[in-house]
Amino acid sequence: MGVSMSVPEKGISVVTVDFPPVNALPVQGWFELARAVRAAGRDPDVRCVVLAAEGRGFNAGVDIKEIQAHGQEALIGANQGCAEAFSAVYECETPVIAAVQGFCLGGGIGLVGSADAIVASEDATFGLPELDRGALGAATHLARLVPQHLMRTLYYTSRTASAAELHAHGSVWRVVPHAQLRTAALELAREIAVKDGRLLRMAKAAINGIDPVDVRRSYRFEQGFTFEANLSGLADRVRDTFGKEGA
Repeated sequence: MGVSMSVPEKGISVVTVDFPPVNALPVQGWFELARAVRAAGRDPDVRCVVLAAEGRGFNAGVDIKEIQAHGQEALIGANQGCAEAFSAVYECETPVIAAVQGFCLGGGIGLVGSADAIVASEDATFGLPELDRGALGAATHLARLVPQHLMRTLYYTSRTASAAELHAHGSVWRVVPHAQLRTAALELAREIAVKDGRLLRMAKAAINGIDPVDVRRSYRFEQGFTFEANLSGLADRVRDTFGKEGA
């Protein structure tokens, strides 16, 4: 349980998240993930990082029960932790491949939207149920996965999109059966890792440098509205309803 790192073959580091039962990360989990990704990216022997998860889903976002139990302190921690984890993936010195299975929700969208490439299993679904959870955020990252109007529709309705749909939009590189996900992600990582390491790092910095959106600033702007919703009491009312429905 937690965040682990492995090196399955030369030049490739796999960062795996495992927070049963649904990979809804507590505050500390987001910071652990960020540290692991940054450590992998700083390793001069690593040329590609694969971000993976154990269990039936890739990521279910933040641990809402932790926020309900600890209030503003947990909310601030979750917001800071998410921002740090998303930035760690986006700013990782080497390319990051997200290997996504099952549900990828909320904070999961922030992770894959920050990655350089996505390989998904056929059962993968992507969405932002934020409005049903008393939160806002990660529209910045969803907008990197689907066209603008589809992003807005998915956001307002809390609907999800399938891996096949995202593949059609060009944001998912490959869709494979669940059992083949790790193999497919490593195949792509291997193709990247044969490139010159220094040149790969220069390429990552150059591509980030021409990005039309400042991802960190854009996401932090969104988070300001999450705080506003919480300070007004609106978010608590929505989360309380969610808690009763999930009981």
